[in-house]
Amino acid sequence: MTGSPQAGPPQAEPPQPGPPQPLPGDFAVIRIAGDVGRLIRLGQWLNGDGYANYEHAFIYLGDGDLVEAEPGGARLSPLTEYDGCSPYWSTGRIALTEEQREALVAAAHRYVGVPYSFLDYGSIALARFHLRLPAVKRYVADTHHMICSQLVDQCYQDAGVHLFADGRIPGDVTPGDLYRLIHR
Repeated sequence: MTGSPQAGPPQAEPPQPGPPQPLPGDFAVIRIAGDVGRLIRLGQWLNGDGYANYEHAFIYLGDGDLVEAEPGGARLSPLTEYDGCSPYWSTGRIALTEEQREALVAAAHRYVGVPYSFLDYGSIALARFHLRLPAVKRYVADTHHMICSQLVDQCYQDAGVHLFADGRIPGDVTPGDLYRLIHR
């Protein structure tokens, strides 16, 4: 378990120059090209993220595998699918114990097959405008459907690592939020 909820994520050593070698449990954010990427960037802008440079997130499992939430549902994928995409890794930016890394990998495996939820984008937008009905809070906090950034955040919560200490409810997280968390 990490420190108090107000402390934010634990800090690790400053990242080393050059591309990081991800470790099991690390997450990454990436850009998505084309119309889908533009649509997500627009949605993040409407949510108050500005035109965030990253539209997708995933958790690295080790051995070249990752778990990601996509419109077809959360799935196990090879990291090689993102060759040439320049992932921005959390590696070296969030301190994790070996036990937390194991818990993150186990949590990610448990969410494989969980359906995607486009409605969660609308809910996150409502939260940005301070419109939050109890039914909407319950819907977003429900882990039976997720967008990619929610999957990352939920896996970390399941492992006892709270990435955000700003009072947001579980699930109110975009890829842009994850990027800002690790871009320091």
